[in-house]
Amino acid sequence: MTDHAPLAFVVDDEPAMLDIVTFALETQGFETRSFKSAEAVWPELLRSRPDLVVLDVMLPGVSGMTLCTRIKGRWDVPVMLVTAKGETPDRIAGLEARADDYMAKPFHPRELALRAQRLVRRPEVAREAVTSAGGLELDAVGHEVVVGSERVALTTNEFRLLAALMARPGVPVSFTELLLLGWGESDRLGDRDMIKAAIYRMRHKLDAVAPGSSAVIESIRGTGYLLRPLP
Repeated sequence: MTDHAPLAFVVDDEPAMLDIVTFALETQGFETRSFKSAEAVWPELLRSRPDLVVLDVMLPGVSGMTLCTRIKGRWDVPVMLVTAKGETPDRIAGLEARADDYMAKPFHPRELALRAQRLVRRPEVAREAVTSAGGLELDAVGHEVVVGSERVALTTNEFRLLAALMARPGVPVSFTELLLLGWGESDRLGDRDMIKAAIYRMRHKLDAVAPGSSAVIESIRGTGYLLRPLP
């Protein structure tokens, strides 16, 4: 994250919720801009790039899910979805839309703000650091993983998850540990879906540049994941 105050775009059609979210973020040092619809925020996204977008799912017109998918299809901007729907299928739908985090109403404003901080904060590692394991190289400067001669950009959470696996190659890393490292969260019902979605996206990115390379991340049923050497 840069030295300037992180900029968050908050999109919600309820004025009271806009006030709650913007106030919570501003108390944690964010600069905020508020919008009442996807149609209103999109032109501003084309003009300037925020550090975070906080989206209500149930927006008039274009939904928050659709807007999230559009944002992630163009930019690597962290997106947090906020919705009254808190059931696991709804959380999975949000993660499939490539959201980085998902908050169900009602929520504590400080929790939202702290989770937002984690989304915009890059892992605190030396800028020259490159970690190698399993045939992969993790580049902290470019926020990328190197597979052979190919470089793959990672989101903050993907970077943290892969760093955790590469730090202990061949050793299973539990869902609880990965949640704490990636999101600063405890292992609550439904939160493992965040890890599964992030791992799925990361595997897809690896296979896109080096087919078969996703095999380096192995799922350990009921436990978590481990890093295997590339064949």
